[in-house]
Amino acid sequence: MKTRLIPAAAVAAAAVVSIAAGAVADDKAKTHPEPAALAAMMKSSWSKVQPDEWKTRLETDEVQALCNLYRNAPPPDVAAKIQAAAAAGVVYPADGKVVGDWKKGLALANNGRGGQFSDGPDTVNGGNCYACHQMDPKEVSFGTLGPSLTGYGKAKGYAAAAARDAYAKIYNSHTTLACSNMPRFGPSKFLSEAQIKDAVAALFDPESPVNK
Repeated sequence: MKTRLIPAAAVAAAAVVSIAAGAVADDKAKTHPEPAALAAMMKSSWSKVQPDEWKTRLETDEVQALCNLYRNAPPPDVAAKIQAAAAAGVVYPADGKVVGDWKKGLALANNGRGGQFSDGPDTVNGGNCYACHQMDPKEVSFGTLGPSLTGYGKAKGYAAAAARDAYAKIYNSHTTLACSNMPRFGPSKFLSEAQIKDAVAALFDPESPVNK
């Protein structure tokens, strides 16, 4: 799925392009399957997708190309540059407040809508957090692709710096893991600033069931 880079992340994008240029020359890179062949296969598999705008989502961006190249295990120097570029592109709230409404955050976590062919024009995107994470310990249905987040804020001492780090990670997970499988909610504009703040609140508000 293609990630649309926003103007505010232009500096980060330029940095990643630079990383990609260096990676091509790295004879230690893993190149199986061959990138061009993989791209051609993907496009042919989804050639009938409509509308045409959806076809652009089959294109890989610079970060995805690097992670494909190294099979999600880039050398430390490449990983560090990917993470630094991601961090440079994070857009924090202008008022400095990264914690929103935990109730809305939990609703967001349970909402798996958005990004689907069947979406109506008024569909509000969800975070679908439970698809990969355990959060409220009383919730019986959750995925395990990502780590459990139960007691997350409590374990971090509800520290403001930790909440800011969580905002950055939700905005763009590549800030903490170069080839993370977690969606890049901020750069793709899949979630709004307010929604990301609400997700942080679900993790950091002492009244959130996540911390009970």
